Amino acid sequence: MFRNMIDSFNYAISGIVHGFKTQRNLKIHFVAGILVIISSIIFRVTRLELIAVLFAITLVVFAEMINTALEYVVDMITEDYNPLAQKAKNVAAGAVLVTALNALLVGFLVFYTRLWSIQSSPAYTTVLPSHLMLGSMIIVFFCVIMLKARQKSDNFLQGGMPSGHTALSFSLFASITLFSGHPLLASFAFIQALIVAESRLEANIHTVTEVVVGALLGFFITVAVYAVSTQIVLMFS
Repeated sequence: MFRNMIDSFNYAISGIVHGFKTQRNLKIHFVAGILVIISSIIFRVTRLELIAVLFAITLVVFAEMINTALEYVVDMITEDYNPLAQKAKNVAAGAVLVTALNALLVGFLVFYTRLWSIQSSPAYTTVLPSHLMLGSMIIVFFCVIMLKARQKSDNFLQGGMPSGHTALSFSLFASITLFSGHPLLASFAFIQALIVAESRLEANIHTVTEVVVGALLGFFITVAVYAVSTQIVLMFS
């Protein structure tokens, strides 16, 4: 059962990576999602607003992937022009458009007042740690998917550059270190990240290089997000 679960996750990640590799629009959605998440960190959106933003991003990506899958199925059934096949593709593309418009509306409702009052409001002088932590880990995840899309293997949970588990663990370590400022907590977080990295090596899932790259990727992306967000907030404070 556990083996089947691992295979299911691998097939799912393979689908995400394949979509990113082959679909230009999906690449645009990924980049736009990262930028919106960074904006959410900078402008300190509320918990409910962040849920709405993440749901909108997920819905657009989901619709784009379903649209891609439907196009593959239609092309598999018939290679000749068929008006019904064209209508099916058009409806699927329309679904993507609807979710994209919804995302724009959510973005407008969440960010409009903040952009309008950014120079006069004192509410943006600091960055909320929980937003930065979550946002950093999501950005690290997106970057791992982008890098894995460059490899030829289809087994993304069993090896490949970089180690996603290690990247996320070191991202969490960097967040705890930056936000807590407590040496003991930072030490525990570092040990936890090392245990995750070592487990990937012990199970022969990743090479040393893949684990090291994953650790550096997760750590430095998180540090960069924190540094850039802080500087931007200070500019407008």
